[in-house]
Amino acid sequence: MVFSVKARGNDKNIGLGTTDGGQRTTLWWSNDLGGGRFFRRRGRRRHPYVPLKEIRYMPQLYSTQPKHIAIIMDGNGRWATQRGLPRTEGHKAGAEAVIRVLDCCRKYDVRYLTLYAFSTENWKRSVTEVTALMNLLFDFLEKKGQELIQNRIRLRVIGEIERLPWPARRKLQSFIQATEHFSDYNLTLALSYGGRSEIVGAAAKLAQQVKEGTLEPSAITEEVFASALQTAEMPDPDLIMRTAGEQRLSNFLLWQCSYAEFLFIDTLWPDFAESDFVGALEAFSQRQRRYGKA
Repeated sequence: MVFSVKARGNDKNIGLGTTDGGQRTTLWWSNDLGGGRFFRRRGRRRHPYVPLKEIRYMPQLYSTQPKHIAIIMDGNGRWATQRGLPRTEGHKAGAEAVIRVLDCCRKYDVRYLTLYAFSTENWKRSVTEVTALMNLLFDFLEKKGQELIQNRIRLRVIGEIERLPWPARRKLQSFIQATEHFSDYNLTLALSYGGRSEIVGAAAKLAQQVKEGTLEPSAITEEVFASALQTAEMPDPDLIMRTAGEQRLSNFLLWQCSYAEFLFIDTLWPDFAESDFVGALEAFSQRQRRYGKA
């Protein structure tokens, strides 16, 4: 069920929901109390605010909502520096933000989430930092991997996975296989990933098929080319978001971003909260996607 959004001043009517107490009630969303809250309303009077954790069933907030969100997670290092901590502590805090965003996707019915976790260019960082990131990836899957299975979240990886250390690669492959039959929600990790490299790889794959005589050059269309990409089984992202104030793609999903909406926010990734996620949904709902039409 999708709720339509109707505004009354700063309040937005998101329709009917059910609280933990079992009461079916009209819920409103208010932006005027620091990050926004849900509350009940009767006539002109507001009733007690409803914390988000009390909402048992929360379908889509907006009638126009992204099916696929891709995030460039930026700001871990700056977050740590601001607190006088090693960069590795920023990455650990960033891993907690990943859990929060996964919960938000399930809560607000966003079916596809792609996270830019490690680019091909990130291999240029210090051995110490790269090693810490790979260990963090292993620990994340060790601690949270079973939750992917429990919540029926399918795990995918795009990028040059063969470059990853064997322990992390083995752990990834085990959860990829364990979740491959799920279709409710989808988490894709871009690891050792570069958009240009992906496009070159797709071109080489199609060129080999032409060489072998299994594909005519005239048969190569945008759809055929897209089918050769690592993201072939996923819809293109509707919304690409970058944290920490930077406004560039950094070689992320270059083919797939053709008609994506972009959102750049100042929040550092470890500080990314549910209010930021809801704000992104609201910003997306206000965009007009014409796909070249007038």
